[in-house]
Amino acid sequence: MKKNEHILLGHGSGGQLTQRLIERIFLPHLSNQFLEELEDSSIFHLRDGVYAFTTDSYTVFPLFFPGGDIGSLAISGTVNDLVVSGAKPLFISAGFILEEGFPIDDLERIAMSMKEVLRKSEALLVAGDTKVVEKGKGDGIFINTAGVGILLDGVKLSVNRIKTGDDIIVTGSVGDHGASLVIARGDLGIESDLKSDCAPLNSLILPVLERYKDKIHWMRDPTRGGVATVLNEAARSRGLDFLLFEEKIPIKDEVGALCEMLGFDPLYLANEGKAVLIVDNEISEELLTQLKSHPLGKDAKVIGKVTEGTQGRLFLETVSGGTRVLDSLIEDQLPRIC
Repeated sequence: MKKNEHILLGHGSGGQLTQRLIERIFLPHLSNQFLEELEDSSIFHLRDGVYAFTTDSYTVFPLFFPGGDIGSLAISGTVNDLVVSGAKPLFISAGFILEEGFPIDDLERIAMSMKEVLRKSEALLVAGDTKVVEKGKGDGIFINTAGVGILLDGVKLSVNRIKTGDDIIVTGSVGDHGASLVIARGDLGIESDLKSDCAPLNSLILPVLERYKDKIHWMRDPTRGGVATVLNEAARSRGLDFLLFEEKIPIKDEVGALCEMLGFDPLYLANEGKAVLIVDNEISEELLTQLKSHPLGKDAKVIGKVTEGTQGRLFLETVSGGTRVLDSLIEDQLPRIC
């Protein structure tokens, strides 16, 4: 980085600024065979199996929002990073940075939310830490989590397995979490029943992986930067072009209306209870049927294909019949959504 540069909010957004920070600071000093894969989880072998390890930090604002809070988000996010790596979640740690004066009742409410998501994910919280900073030097509470899971037998998810002709599937409507956070912040004075999709995906995804392990090639949870960002990363890494079909992408009316009003694109809004899968097109319809049988997958759709292009770019076929490029954003449309 140039001398006297400083960190911006956008450096934590998951977009191009985040990528530049990783490439210019962290990889040159900290890289190894695990870190340089740049996946949500690192995969490593032990004597009794193959495991996934992940970590994440949560600074969401507001702390409580329709459909969840920072506690349910922290556990769901870590569980989902493991699940989309092909792993069954086993153990989670949590570190809490609390600001002096934070209400004990709110902390208990957050802990109860975490307990419920842990129950649903069948994982155990096995380690934790608490630190307190002076009043005015924090923002209520930040949470860091780490998670360990064991890979399902025979599952090999990799961007290198993506091939021309594969289908792109999303497990439900896109942009719900990001849009619900915009409304919850109260700046727009909008009332809505829209809720975050915050949820652990183990019960939806793991049975699908068990059944179609050799036909599911790649998977991610589209959190910061949304569906467009994670697909851009995959297309660029694989060196193949992806084409999305606008008319097939599930978007709730409230999310579409909010994006139209604010000039946002729902494909770049965060999701906290969805997965994007790239699969062999031979099993797409059968897989969709299984996803739709689960409450978290009832709106699953095939939204695109891997094409024969070799630019490593993401394109959108619009409802009007045109085609446009969906590039990676410099920074997220919304800061502090997770």
